[in-house]
Formats: sequence, C-alpha cells, structure tokens
Amino acid sequence: MFVILTALNVEHQAVLEHLTDVTERTHVAGTVFEEGTTTSRPHRRIALGVTGPGTTTAAALTERARSMFSPTAMLFVGVAGGLRDWLEIGDVVVATKTYSHHGARSEDDGDLARPRAWDVSHALEQRARRLPRGDAWYSYLPDRGEHVRPGVHFDPIAAGDVLLNSRTSPLARSLHSNYNDAIAVEMESSGFAHAGHLSGNVPTMTIRAISDHADGTKSASDRAGTQLLAARNAAAFAIALVSALDDVGGAEAERDVPTGFPPLPTIHNTNTAHDNARVGQQVGVQLGHFRPKWTGNER
Repeated sequence: MFVILTALNVEHQAVLEHLTDVTERTHVAGTVFEEGTTTSRPHRRIALGVTGPGTTTAAALTERARSMFSPTAMLFVGVAGGLRDWLEIGDVVVATKTYSHHGARSEDDGDLARPRAWDVSHALEQRARRLPRGDAWYSYLPDRGEHVRPGVHFDPIAAGDVLLNSRTSPLARSLHSNYNDAIAVEMESSGFAHAGHLSGNVPTMTIRAISDHADGTKSASDRAGTQLLAARNAAAFAIALVSALDDVGGAEAERDVPTGFPPLPTIHNTNTAHDNARVGQQVGVQLGHFRPKWTGNER
C-alpha cells in the first residue's frame, strides 16, 4: 500500500486517472480517501487524498493517512512555481530537500532566517533517479510522451503558507538570499515532510511539476491550462515510481495483517486422549521470549 496526497482537485484528478477499481475509504474524523489499484501494475494499491492548500492541513492529513493505511511510502504530488528561468513549464522536480521558509526572528533591521529542512528518503531518491535514464516513465503521460518529454530535476523545494507570484517581493528576495538552492516553491510539502519525519519510519517524497514561474504571470498561465499539464506530468512520474518500488507491506496487506509485523506461522495442533482421559482444545503460539513472573512465594 502506498499513499499519495495532493493539495488541489486538478492534482487529485491527475492521479485518479491512473487508478482503477476505486472505492472510498472514510476516516473516523471524516476525511475521505480513494483507494484503488494502478492500471499499470495489478495489485499495486494506492490510497489517494486531497488536503487543500497549506502546510498545517497537509501535516495533519499526512499523519491521518499514515495511521489509517500503514503505507510502505508516502508521496505528495502536484504543481509548483519555478524559481529558475531555465525550468520549462511541465518539468518535474523531485525534492531532494524540503525547506520550511517561514522560520525567522524579526529584528528592527530585518528578519533573520531560521530555516528548517527535511531530506528526502534515500531509498526513494535512489529509485526515482533511475526513472529518467530511459524512456519508460514517459509511457505514463497522457500522450504517452509522443510530443512532450518533460525534464526531471532533483533539487530542493521551498514551501510555506504564502502563494508566491513575484520575483521582487520580500518573500522572493528572502528565498533568493536564504534558500538559494531551492528551484521551486509551493505551499504544502514542509508540513508533509515534517509529519513524515515525526512518524519515524515511513519514507516520504515530494514530486512537483512546474505550472508557472512565480513571476506575476500565474493567472495567465493557469488560464492557458498549465496547471493541468503540470499536474498530469507530476502524477505520471509518481505512478511510474510507485510501480517501480517494492511494496514491503503488500503480502501482509492482502491478508489484512498490519504492516511492520512478521507473518504469523501456521499452527498445527493435535490433542490426543487415551483410555478414559478427556482433553480440551488448546491452540496458540508463543512469539518471542517468555519469562515467568516470580512473586517470591513459590515453593
């Protein structure tokens, strides 16, 4: 089982296009997820959720999805604003590091940055870096990659609760000065990465595609359909990655056994009675070590 989260409906729909046999799963608190299998790989199950914009809801629903599905890995997939002129609309950015760019101390002479950052899971990054080496992942694109073949970049991303649409605003200048290696900006991944970090043992990765250049042209770009293009490119790369990964919890999930536990052994039980003896049924298995508790009154 894998979890994919998105912020916007257009991103959610782009991932949903790759799933089949979709059913709804509702958390006790009301959050609705879709659960289905990938069209490209039977039995590869994905739980898909939409968080809405913002870091705090992304963090809360990341933890909700983790506890509900016990996934092998979690991905946040969607669109982003590009911070480099050489990025093409539709290019995919795999976040090697996620910055939370709102940490700062405010002084009379300005704000002093106090950045927080979370590195991508090494195992996920290694697998993702192999995908662009051939043309296989292009087959997951809506047009099968026949006309447009997006670039794939492995670089840091900055995230915070402000939508950036300027290259000269105070936030733009702060990103340039304090987070200069970030090549894209968005609004959810710091919450997602933080929640994944606190979970302790679930690999996480952010995959975004460029829908605008965060330079004042966002509205025009959105009207031109760039969000849909970018969402589909990010979804295609994410599904290609999930299809290439080993699902360490897959066998247990099929038996409805929580992941993280060893498979239960088969129990062969025989009770035999002789003569006039009567034997009740005793069935069980001891996992691990057993140590009796002594009270001090034993004889």
